[in-house]
Amino acid sequence: MLLYCTSILSRLPLRVHYRIADWILFPLIYYVLRYRRKIVDKNLCNSFPEKSEEERRQIRRAFYHEFCDIIVEIIYGYRLSAEEWKACMEFRNMDEMNRLVDAAGGGIIMFSHMGNWEWLASAQLWLSPDTTLVKVYRELKNKSFDQLMLDIRKPFGGIYVEKRRVLREMVRFRSAGMKVLLGLNSDQKPRPEVTRTWVTFLHQETGFVDGGEVLARKYNVPVFFSYLIRDRRGHYISELRLLSAHPQETEEGEITKAYARELERNIKDHPELWLWSHNRWKWKREERKVKSEE
Repeated sequence: MLLYCTSILSRLPLRVHYRIADWILFPLIYYVLRYRRKIVDKNLCNSFPEKSEEERRQIRRAFYHEFCDIIVEIIYGYRLSAEEWKACMEFRNMDEMNRLVDAAGGGIIMFSHMGNWEWLASAQLWLSPDTTLVKVYRELKNKSFDQLMLDIRKPFGGIYVEKRRVLREMVRFRSAGMKVLLGLNSDQKPRPEVTRTWVTFLHQETGFVDGGEVLARKYNVPVFFSYLIRDRRGHYISELRLLSAHPQETEEGEITKAYARELERNIKDHPELWLWSHNRWKWKREERKVKSEE
């Protein structure tokens, strides 16, 4: 039923989707439900202490508008053809990435929760024909919605792998001789028991998961960061920035720290695009240390 409703709604013109976002979703989420308002305000206050309360309020309001746009864009994207996707997304420096991925037999692209991160999976359409995008995702607790999201993602092509199966699947892909570009949303808050790289990020000591770096060093494949811009409604630009061409020549934590620096730059340039409703700083370093020792 959920997929059927999504299929019907996806046929509406994009301008109608945005009217739904502006006239229905935004008032409901922002004014009525006040969805995660306390978390958003806390994150903005701690991340931008140099900004005035009014400046942070403007970012907050712009973020909720972007959040509502993402909801309707995901539904709208269900029916799009390859050519229509190319009108919605633009990937810059793709030729360089394809060249390095071809030479190394694989690669890693580190995404973030900037803008419509779901649409970034359309990168498969720009890759070399023999390269497969493997996008890592986190399974949702609600099985119906989890299956719905997988069905919505199918038109992108590529392969989706639940994060707990990444290592096992990467071994299988490599054994089969597949050329894989692994896509990771690397700005998730880390689990307490996982080893982390710590950096000062948006004025806060922040732990980052290092799975992308670990895999890059293991297979010595190039690593890219997706710097995301929304130049207009319904159109995103992903600028692919090289973090490391030869990861095995880097120091431990170097790639993860480079990712954190690029992400911070992306957020400061376009603060409304980041997912501020995510409880990113839920745990402190000391708490994580205690939990990892239990």
